[in-house]
Amino acid sequence: MIEVSNKCIGCTKCVPVCPFAAINMISKKAVMNEACTLCGACVQVCPVQAITITREEASAKDFSGYKGVWVYVELTETGDKTHPKKIKPVTFELLGAARKLADELREEVCAVLLTDKDHNYAKDLGAYGADKVYMVEHDELFEYNTDVFSTVIVGLVNRHKPSSMLYGATIQGRDLAPRVASTLYVGLTADCTALAIKDGLLLQSRPAFGGNIMADILAPNSRPQMSTVRPNVMKMNEPVVGRTAVVVRESAKLDKSLRRVKVLERKIAHDAAGVKIETAGVIVSGGRGMKTKEKFRQLEELSKLLGGVVGASRAAVDLGFKDKAHQVGQSGTTVSPKLYLSFGISGAVQHIVGMKASDVIVAVNKDPNAPIFNVAKYGIVGDAHEIVPKLIEALKKK
Repeated sequence: MIEVSNKCIGCTKCVPVCPFAAINMISKKAVMNEACTLCGACVQVCPVQAITITREEASAKDFSGYKGVWVYVELTETGDKTHPKKIKPVTFELLGAARKLADELREEVCAVLLTDKDHNYAKDLGAYGADKVYMVEHDELFEYNTDVFSTVIVGLVNRHKPSSMLYGATIQGRDLAPRVASTLYVGLTADCTALAIKDGLLLQSRPAFGGNIMADILAPNSRPQMSTVRPNVMKMNEPVVGRTAVVVRESAKLDKSLRRVKVLERKIAHDAAGVKIETAGVIVSGGRGMKTKEKFRQLEELSKLLGGVVGASRAAVDLGFKDKAHQVGQSGTTVSPKLYLSFGISGAVQHIVGMKASDVIVAVNKDPNAPIFNVAKYGIVGDAHEIVPKLIEALKKK
């Protein structure tokens, strides 16, 4: 519940920031009406801390009314004036995962879309598995802002009560999800690599203790159950042409004063090497077993012949064979290429977490007991220093 104490000075600062027009000034005191969703925007701006929110103890709450698996729709800029933003691929990956979870729970998959202008996004969201799209269209949603976006999402969650909500473990998702979770006073499992249903609860799996073990996490005493999921971990389903989603347009009254951080200037830094390892169709990766930086360059030649890019294990990066932008794994980039070639990589769990979703994995290692062979479709027990040159030679002949 929300309460306004006698400390209220009637300054009215809370009135314009409420996105749901839930605050009225009566006898110079703020009074909340039935439209209040406990989003907390008014608490943030109150200069005398007169507004407080008391949340019900989790163990005492009835979760039977919480239904639906929600996916936050992340948009990315395209540079095209006609269609300046497009849906980020991780959203479609999450919709595929949400579809499986929702089918087992017999619930709906709902996409949550915040935008300043709709460019027929619902068509793609429906094709990739969404049953419903909660869309908030407002001028203040022209760019991502933590205060604005979290306030809107908290309001939607309190209004519609989803059982679970998934975000991409991107820069934006890792910023937004904790703010929403903190405001709602619920748990959040970050950087998940697997999701499942266990006894009606969302089973969230993620690496723990530096990636040495996999932890399975349940949140039985909070709703929604919230997770961020690393891009390229979940397989993207093929879109179903003609499949549509019901669009539910939600209104939000957003004031500019809610935006505490303002972007004054934006500069885009382009990587000189042009590394796009997360979107590559072919990755040729090397590890400590390549031994020297000079030997590692053979992998660069091989990757060019295959039309791919070079990847590296953390050990190879630490040894200076390649820079951080090429690192595959838990502390690097998660990838899912069509072909992943591994040379001299033993297969620590931290590395496997970042590449096991690849379509075809080919591993070369001198140790027949190397863990990398457990996830490889084709395994070759041999010396990478002998095999790589022969492979390069064979490709050049063809």
